[in-house]
Amino acid sequence: VAEEVIAVKPSVPASHAVPVLNAEQQSAIDAILETPHAFKPWLLYGVTGSGKTEVYIQLLANILSEPLAQVLVLVPEINLTPQLEARFRTRLSQYPLVTLHSNLSESERLQNWLAAKSGTAKIVIGTRLSVFTPMPHLKMMVLDEEHDGSYKQQDGMRYHARDVAMVRAKQLNIPIVLGSATPSLETWYNATASQHKKQSYGLLTLTERAVTDAQLPKIMCIDIAKSPVENGLSPLLIQAIRERLARREQSLLFINRRGYAPVLHCSACQWHSSCARCSAKLVVHLSQRRLKCHHCGHEQKIPLQCPSCGNTDLKPVGQATQRLSQTLTHLFPNARIARVDRDSMRNKDALTDMLNQVYAGEVDILVGTQMLAKGHDFPNLTLVGVIDTDTALYSPDFRASERLFSQLMQVSGRAGRGSVGGEVLIQTSFPDHDLFHALRAQDYASYANALLQERIAMQFPPSRFFVLLKAEATDFQQVQHFLNFAAEKARQISNQVLIYDPVRPQMERLKGLERAHVLLQAEKRQNLQKVMASWVPALRAHKLSSKIRWALDIDPLEF
Repeated sequence: VAEEVIAVKPSVPASHAVPVLNAEQQSAIDAILETPHAFKPWLLYGVTGSGKTEVYIQLLANILSEPLAQVLVLVPEINLTPQLEARFRTRLSQYPLVTLHSNLSESERLQNWLAAKSGTAKIVIGTRLSVFTPMPHLKMMVLDEEHDGSYKQQDGMRYHARDVAMVRAKQLNIPIVLGSATPSLETWYNATASQHKKQSYGLLTLTERAVTDAQLPKIMCIDIAKSPVENGLSPLLIQAIRERLARREQSLLFINRRGYAPVLHCSACQWHSSCARCSAKLVVHLSQRRLKCHHCGHEQKIPLQCPSCGNTDLKPVGQATQRLSQTLTHLFPNARIARVDRDSMRNKDALTDMLNQVYAGEVDILVGTQMLAKGHDFPNLTLVGVIDTDTALYSPDFRASERLFSQLMQVSGRAGRGSVGGEVLIQTSFPDHDLFHALRAQDYASYANALLQERIAMQFPPSRFFVLLKAEATDFQQVQHFLNFAAEKARQISNQVLIYDPVRPQMERLKGLERAHVLLQAEKRQNLQKVMASWVPALRAHKLSSKIRWALDIDPLEF
């Protein structure tokens, strides 16, 4: 399902004062500006709240002081980062700024694109597609939250905006800054394990929060085996919320699942609500009395009785944002609770209005998905509660733990960004897992290095390179036949590439189509390129090529 776009106007508060840089921030700026007219990739690795945005602003101010200079700033989802645009417009008001993203009308997008192309716009802030924007005087590129998977276009013309930006910066001989509190392992590898390469990344580290007296939040795990949850909340977390309400401080409860409950279940025959078109469960949306598939968009009424056995005792199982909000309303009837997910934020100004309410102190408890995990700065928010994290620990995806650590570190960073200390409480059945040990220590570097060693031992990226051939059709036999041919053909072409047999992905069926894929793995990217040079024409010439849907995904993020 295509991600919905939620517009956010840059009306959130933005400070006009120029902050005093700490030593690490100044050192980072000085290092980058030593070679302002040469290609150099820089990883700006800074803890949440360390002032990476301020580094961007002062860097760009220096670059833009040159005649005609332009800069491009990429963000993973502009609808989630209204403060970035607001701060840029406030602090760099003398330079014309335009945004490029899918929520603009065609005329607005054309007008902004032409302003960039003509050189009139000096600052362009945009999502991944903006990486292709023509800018005649481009002098620097910045990728904020470089680890974010949204930079990868997963269908149609597949590309990764980070990699395209890197190539473009090299062609133009300009510096490029990649910012993150939790860099992707690919970028971390390039910045720490590739010093032997001719063009290694520069590594700049920000270890302190930029706001005076602001400390990193204290992170604790609640062992739900010893402190059982009721309606999704443990007694310790409930008490922590109660204490914040008494002190007039704000709390954020993070659960990355929208709707009321993940599935509707029959206790008599064990039936559960499943999508007929996808290998997925239908999610309960109680307020609308609907079951919805979050993958293909299919929806239907909630049945009055079990379609399998006729039992009328059907129960929603599991937690999601709507159910959690309902529970909090019962527990804290006087609290002002706001829910932030793609269901509650459909109106184009809804998120802006809600954010302004948070800044104004009109919200006590925020309940939200990953929409709230990054890019927001709430000075009075001192508690973050994480409701359901363990599912990701069971994932077959080798990147699952990397993504979970990043997500939890990002959402933890929302706490304690003002002068009052923050606390993060994570409910889990595995408090002794290595991931949670590293998270409590707020030690991304050690955890990333451990993951890198695992990847190297398993011959996975970033130490190896992948190409994924995906195929889908209503008839699975056609998919199987095509992929068997593809695997055998690839083996005939090269013995420098490892070709795995065709397998089905975790989502075997999507939108009514049966799916499978073939994975190619090589130590050198050139070996894959040599294979594809003759392999792709052979695939196109196959008799099933026009009867099924197939595509090649270079450096795949999803399997």
